[in-house]
Amino acid sequence: MDVFARILRRRAGEPDAVRDVDAAWDAFGEFLQIEVEGIERTESDGDGFIVEWGKWDWCDDQPSLSFGRLFAVNDADDRDDPDWQPEYWKVELQLIFAEDPAWADLDSLGHQDTGFDYDEIGAPRIAALGEMRRFIESYPQLAAMWRAEPTRSGLTLERAG
Repeated sequence: MDVFARILRRRAGEPDAVRDVDAAWDAFGEFLQIEVEGIERTESDGDGFIVEWGKWDWCDDQPSLSFGRLFAVNDADDRDDPDWQPEYWKVELQLIFAEDPAWADLDSLGHQDTGFDYDEIGAPRIAALGEMRRFIESYPQLAAMWRAEPTRSGLTLERAG
């Protein structure tokens, strides 16, 4: 999380005060290119990313966009256990917006995320990010949010699932 926070500060401002979605996306893309030790391999879904949107209670039911990176952390000591599963951790940047008619029907899109992508770091991941961005731009509500200025933001590291 510290690495993403440093990248955000350089590209988009303080993690709790991001006001430019494009700059945040560029910072997220840079963060996704950094190798992380101690996680499952990409082909084992050990390092994935997702964009989510909606109105959630933890964001005071305000419209939000979220850029998340999910890690499957392997603990080699427990691998012999037949019920072993990696621990999943998520680094997430949430961008929260004011209400606006342009995205008032955000919850009616039928889905609230792009789905996880696990492409390898490098050119495959860059291409996947481009596809994800085109997917988001295909929805007028999401495209309008993308062009708007968030009212606040937050960067977290939490255990997932």
